[in-house]
Amino acid sequence: MGLFSFLTQELAIDLGTANTIIIYNDKILVDEPSIVALDEKTGKLVAIGHKARQMHGKTHKNIRTIRPLRDGVIADFHAAEMMIRGMIKMINKKKRLITPSLKMVVCIPSGSTEVEIRAVRDSSEHAGAREVYLIYEPMAAAVGIGVDVEAPDGSMVIDIGGGTTEIAVISLGGIVCNKSIRVAGDELTDDIMEYMRHQHNIKIGDRTAEQIKIKVGAAMTEIENPPEEYLIRGPHQMTALPVEIPVSYQEIAHCLDKSILKIETAIMGVLEEIPPELYSDIYNRGVYLTGGGALLRGLDKRLSQKINIPVNVSEDPLHAVARGTAIALKNVDKFQFLLR
Repeated sequence: MGLFSFLTQELAIDLGTANTIIIYNDKILVDEPSIVALDEKTGKLVAIGHKARQMHGKTHKNIRTIRPLRDGVIADFHAAEMMIRGMIKMINKKKRLITPSLKMVVCIPSGSTEVEIRAVRDSSEHAGAREVYLIYEPMAAAVGIGVDVEAPDGSMVIDIGGGTTEIAVISLGGIVCNKSIRVAGDELTDDIMEYMRHQHNIKIGDRTAEQIKIKVGAAMTEIENPPEEYLIRGPHQMTALPVEIPVSYQEIAHCLDKSILKIETAIMGVLEEIPPELYSDIYNRGVYLTGGGALLRGLDKRLSQKINIPVNVSEDPLHAVARGTAIALKNVDKFQFLLR
């Protein structure tokens, strides 16, 4: 038994649309963009993570960059398998005589279908996992921010990731009511690209749109400590000549309004379903906001004004789901909500 446990490697994986995080021995060893670059002729892996991200939108005809996950689920099975395998190799840099057997806990969107769950499980097994456990993202987020999910109290978590926004009410180790919508970070990036094209006649790629979102992204037109205008350069749509345009946070708040409204509508939908006893718990505790989308300026304030309940941004929103997955890995026998 001692030898077997020595040769078993336990990994917690947050397989995200935008970023994949792998935790081993309570340490984040991999935090890379979920993207791979493949050789078009041979199909071999050229780069993975940050290196592949730098190539995105700049490749020639022999190299193709792929984002294996779309809207929180696996869109390209082969690329996803290569990505998971490649990222596990980043941990096991030393050559070993015996390859350790892998035990994984992987998180999935709460609205996943049986087929989508199967795809994650199969990709993990093909990447070398012997034992695969799955955990729903809002549950992992709640565990990661220190909520006692098995207590008979209601907790509401909103996790805004790259591909999906997960809204869930958790009590007694289970999800009471939830909604998973495919409006999240990627959708906001697309909104910015569209806006720049229509409003300023300038063509930008998703990497530039992502930078705009980080530098001047906001959910409200009036926020404390507003960021300075961000200068972007690109080709004019009609003339193809270079143009330089300053973008303010108010402009971005207007352009993201439609997508944030969809998130608000989904939250209201979940609030309508909550049993009254749990509702009072949530009102007293407030709502927890996690995921990369939680970093959007003024979003917590806007949501709080909409639902009249305090909205708390968790301490490290980007890694909340990954940390919760790592805690679940340690308590595989104790946590009943893990899918085997």
